[in-house]
Amino acid sequence: MISAIVLFIIAGLAEIGGGYLVWLWLRESASPWYGVFGSLILVLYGVIPTLQNFPTFGRVYAAYGGVFIVLAILWGWWVDKNTPDMYDFIGAAICMIGVSIILWAPR
Repeated sequence: MISAIVLFIIAGLAEIGGGYLVWLWLRESASPWYGVFGSLILVLYGVIPTLQNFPTFGRVYAAYGGVFIVLAILWGWWVDKNTPDMYDFIGAAICMIGVSIILWAPR
């Protein structure tokens, strides 16, 4: 369970971080190198979920979606200085409950 969570967090940071670098390049006129490094990180993000031990692609990506939501809210808070409100936290908690059900429900 710990390795699954760690891989989801690493994948999320790669997706958000890579996307953020591309955003800075295209939207904030940062150096094209931001776009290059961001794109390379996004390719790495595509590989990381394949390291999960879960047997089905769909469940892994569905569960990752919930983790991504939480990480995106935290990124916005820490990097963009956009303080989440109560509804952000409630929505993120609901997503994490859904992730837990998807991954660890007895089948």
